[in-house]
Amino acid sequence: MSSDGFLIFAGSSNKPLAEKIADSIGVPLGILESKRFSDGEIWVKYGENIRGRDVFLIQSTNPPSDNLVELLIMLDAAKRASAKRITAVIPYFGYARQDRKDQPRVAITAKLMANLITSAGADRVMTMDLHASQIQGYFDIPMDHLYGSSIFLNYLNNLSDNLVVVSPDVGGIKIARAYSKMLNSGLIVIDKRRPKDNITEVMNIIGDVENKDILLVDDLIDTAGTFVNATKALKEKGANRIFGAITHPLLSGPAYERINESQVDKLFVTDTIDFDENKCNRIIRISAAPLFGDAILRTNKNESISSLFNIDKG
Repeated sequence: MSSDGFLIFAGSSNKPLAEKIADSIGVPLGILESKRFSDGEIWVKYGENIRGRDVFLIQSTNPPSDNLVELLIMLDAAKRASAKRITAVIPYFGYARQDRKDQPRVAITAKLMANLITSAGADRVMTMDLHASQIQGYFDIPMDHLYGSSIFLNYLNNLSDNLVVVSPDVGGIKIARAYSKMLNSGLIVIDKRRPKDNITEVMNIIGDVENKDILLVDDLIDTAGTFVNATKALKEKGANRIFGAITHPLLSGPAYERINESQVDKLFVTDTIDFDENKCNRIIRISAAPLFGDAILRTNKNESISSLFNIDKG
């Protein structure tokens, strides 16, 4: 059930991705028993000996909160079972948008999540496309931050000869600049405001989009309000085709309906979060499994992770 002394276990948040990761490196998933009691409490037991082993636990922490609690219990159980090193592989790191105290009397919940994961027993964390890269500093243990751009690149290179990359807000400029550099295309920024949670308004489009094909890039798509409002504004300014490359498909609330009714041609997402792609034929799912598989192998062998991708982070 292992290779070179390491084991991979999957929580229940995204079993399909965990199975693909294991398949990509030729290692079967380890045996993990997990059940819910009638009151909803979670129970976890490793079905094989992990003493002295290098253990990787795959679990995204998207809602519901049971996903986070299950990860914490998996970590604690592995620590108490005397695993040598425990790496929490979190394809999507939940609560990352609550990364600062932007008003009085609120929590910095992303920091709280980091504390919980560390206290539960993680020796290392691996994730992809954090909402804010600074969250890496919330952890007092090593963190490997992977980039979704390396997954999308092969699918985007031949989209258009007249492509410009668009950041849907000022906060996404760095990731948009990275895509722009890799695709050798122009860069445009949308100035938006958020009057209330999950509601956005486009104020200005900084740059010329007339007669251009558009690639909107972002780290996540939740209710799709920001994304769809951006497509409307771009179309009004004369944009031609509109594509999206967004790493984490939360797709909550009216997201599917909004995307189906929008003018986007294709929306590329990864499988860091499991979702029903049959609800929208414009969404194209690309697996992050090979990237995570390579990163797990390199971590086990104490090799460089950064060599998996070349990205301009400035």
